[in-house]
Formats: sequence, C-alpha cells, structure tokens
Amino acid sequence: MPNMAKTSRFTLGQKIDDLFIETTELIFLASHLTKEQKIPYLQKASAKLDLLKLFIQISWEIKAIDNGKFIVLSEPLEEVGRMLGGWLRQTMSRSEPAGQRQR
Repeated sequence: MPNMAKTSRFTLGQKIDDLFIETTELIFLASHLTKEQKIPYLQKASAKLDLLKLFIQISWEIKAIDNGKFIVLSEPLEEVGRMLGGWLRQTMSRSEPAGQRQR
C-alpha cells in the first residue's frame, strides 16, 4: 500500500497486500473447480477477506490511512464479501443431496 504512513507501510501494509493477493488467488482458483471442490476455496477466501477488512480497519484506527482511503478500500470489499457469501451459500446448497437441502 504505497499511500500508507511510512511507519506502517512495510508491516501492516505488506500484510494487507498479501491478503489481497491470497484472496484474489483463492477466488480465481474456485472459479475453475467443480462445485464440490469450490467449497473449501470459497471458505478460505471468505476468511482471508475478513482478515483483510480487519487489517484495513486497524490501519484506519491507528491513522495509517485517512478516512477517504478507508472508504475507498472498505466499500468494494464489503460488496465482494456479499458476493462471495452468496456464491458460497449457493454452492453449498447445490452440493447437498436433494433430500437434505434447507429452505
């Protein structure tokens, strides 16, 4: 994160960058797998996304990023989280046998 305060750029900023890449990688891999194979990748991507959001919030709380940057980063990540959660729920419901689906 190049616009982060210098004191946090190489620690917290690097962690945020790494989590962003890992989350993107997991989502990409899940898109190329069968329904049953997708579930663990989507679960890991969701967990990584939650960590990413947490570290961005911590960065904002310690004033390593300003309010504007926080909003620019947080809003799209919230949308990705909603989409990822929906994808995971849909994949899990479709992989269950017909008699066990919850409605």
